[in-house]
Amino acid sequence: MLFSENFMIALRAILANKMRSALTMLGIIIGVAAVVALLGIGEGATASITDDVASMGVCPQSFRTVSNGDF
Repeated sequence: MLFSENFMIALRAILANKMRSALTMLGIIIGVAAVVALLGIGEGATASITDDVASMGVCPQSFRTVSNGDF
């Protein structure tokens, strides 16, 4: 099948199911916006904590990670 035929079939399906198509697009938009917002909040929190630690005069790269309560 040609691209134009596939495109026309898809367009007809979208127009035949307008409500389903609109809800699907809305769900995708909300999902992408949520992921972008969470990534932005995480990056902002990381930058804020790094700046706070640096303002105390401690080099942020000098921290050692500890797991399972091992010191």
